[in-house]
Amino acid sequence: MTSNEITLTKFYTAFSKGNPVEMCECYHPKIKFRDPAFGLLKGDDVCKMWNMLLKKNKNSIEIIFSEIIADENTGSAHWIATYTFSQTNRKVVNNIRSQFLFEDGLIIKHTDDFDIWKWAKQALGWKGRLFGWTGFMQNKIQQKALKSLHKYS
Repeated sequence: MTSNEITLTKFYTAFSKGNPVEMCECYHPKIKFRDPAFGLLKGDDVCKMWNMLLKKNKNSIEIIFSEIIADENTGSAHWIATYTFSQTNRKVVNNIRSQFLFEDGLIIKHTDDFDIWKWAKQALGWKGRLFGWTGFMQNKIQQKALKSLHKYS
């Protein structure tokens, strides 16, 4: 196992245990994170997001990770998050592919990719099913996620 594979394993193990502090130990101070729900986050906002998400789910989130691969510069992983979306109380099973860049033995870039329409159908119900594929709805999801993060901060 490479040192960066160890870092990714530490990150996802901490995530599965609901420990955002250990997760953030894997990040470089100049971390850049991107996903379909939050868009681009930088620095401390990335750790605040994980902290908020884990706190909102009261450690009831289930994380299953696999396919961790990394060399000295890049890495990838597959993970599935199962949780109840706090705003609607609906169950979500989100299938996510992650890509990573490393610097100084830490994750400096983290990109999560998932089907936002599939997520919206599960999390938002009929509104997500009808409108989740539209750019308008996807922008609303991102705006609401960012508003929630800033409110949490």
